[in-house]
Amino acid sequence: MNPASTSSPSISAQTSALTRPPGPPSRWWGLPLLAAMKRDYLGFTTQLQRDHGDISYMRLGHERAYDLMSPDLVREALVSHADALIRWERGIEVFAQVFGQSVLVTEGPVWQRQRRMLMAAFMPKQVAGYATLMTSAAQDAFAQLIPPGQTSARIPMDALWSSVAMDVILRTLFSRSAQADSQAAIAATQALSAAAFQEMFLPFSLPDWLPLPGKAAKRRAIRSLRQLIQRHINERHAELAAHPDAPAATDLLGRLLALRDETTGEALSAQEVFDQCMVSFQAGHETSATALLWWSRLMAEHPDLAQRAHDEVATVLAGQTPGPEHMAQLPWLTATLKEAMRLYPPVAAIMSRRTTAPITVGGWQIPQGAMLRITPWLLHHDERWFANPEQFQPARFLDGAPAIPKGAWMPFGAGPRVCLGQHFAMMEMTLLAAMLLQRYRLRLPADAAPSTPELHVTLRPRAPMELMLSHL
Repeated sequence: MNPASTSSPSISAQTSALTRPPGPPSRWWGLPLLAAMKRDYLGFTTQLQRDHGDISYMRLGHERAYDLMSPDLVREALVSHADALIRWERGIEVFAQVFGQSVLVTEGPVWQRQRRMLMAAFMPKQVAGYATLMTSAAQDAFAQLIPPGQTSARIPMDALWSSVAMDVILRTLFSRSAQADSQAAIAATQALSAAAFQEMFLPFSLPDWLPLPGKAAKRRAIRSLRQLIQRHINERHAELAAHPDAPAATDLLGRLLALRDETTGEALSAQEVFDQCMVSFQAGHETSATALLWWSRLMAEHPDLAQRAHDEVATVLAGQTPGPEHMAQLPWLTATLKEAMRLYPPVAAIMSRRTTAPITVGGWQIPQGAMLRITPWLLHHDERWFANPEQFQPARFLDGAPAIPKGAWMPFGAGPRVCLGQHFAMMEMTLLAAMLLQRYRLRLPADAAPSTPELHVTLRPRAPMELMLSHL
């Protein structure tokens, strides 16, 4: 429980006595607070809520930062005041180095145009068309897990899910599967994530050409990913030029090239197509792989709950390859995935916004230019919304369970900036999880390390995660 949020005075009493929410002292321009955040951001924000309640204020150098830590406050900011918010500039500056002017980075009319156009490629009906590409990637990966003649094997799950998720991205983007591309892209995306997380806590980025630790790896990663994507785009343009009457490709690149603005008829520019492909590689690969990694561990830790998922998959699929038509028939499997993302949200923290006009949140007046911070980890682990929040209880997400307040579960964000790829991600994870359970049983090795989460750009296990997989 969060005592500060239940025993604190009413909002009206607070606001009559204070001009801004309570918060920690900002000595030395907030540098000790920044150091504490970098050491353990999730622990820092958890203690912040315990000490000061659901909204707090701190000064960090020139920044006026407000942390919002309840579903109502989050939705009031992200939904009711969406027009008065932009992304935190420092985060966008870091991401723009990799993602250019993609929908993840842009603001205002440019973002509105891109979002409007891209939604057509990520509607559930369109996403369903990628299912066969996803299951083909899983079939190839899962067929090789246990060597011939063995009934079980110890599997490094991070490498497995990274490889499968990257192959899914390659196939859904380009209709190609190339292990050389896959391994190079995995290394590049991981290097870029590590660099981005380090730079988030710095006031500015030093030039990448400097001979500093990590800069060479970042340069190589950006160059590798850009060359890979540009090569595939060039090949597609050559195919279109050679066969102009051929049916339009139904992979994601084909859909991006075919998109037209419904108001102007304009296509995405060549740079916009390239940048959206970059976003798909980084965001689409890493978040899905991370979510499946934690899900696998939870399945191994809870064999009784995993058995229910095995039984559901066996009954519904009867040995068939899963497809979008089976999604609604796998409620327990879906619930295990949603509960895994509640306990270990891939994007666990640092969802930041800047106010472009004064707004009111929870009765508090927040000035123009303030920073708002939202930490899904806190919302997902609050016992006011989830009883016994540290326990793995998939039944929370079944029909008939107590209603979860809007904004209490937000692995894909909330408001107008909610993740465009959420339908893609849920279908990918459900199909891949079902196919793994069709083939293997998961269990923890006797010497398994604790599943301690560690915040990077995504929430990763501190120690390498290995599980024993055995044939059913």
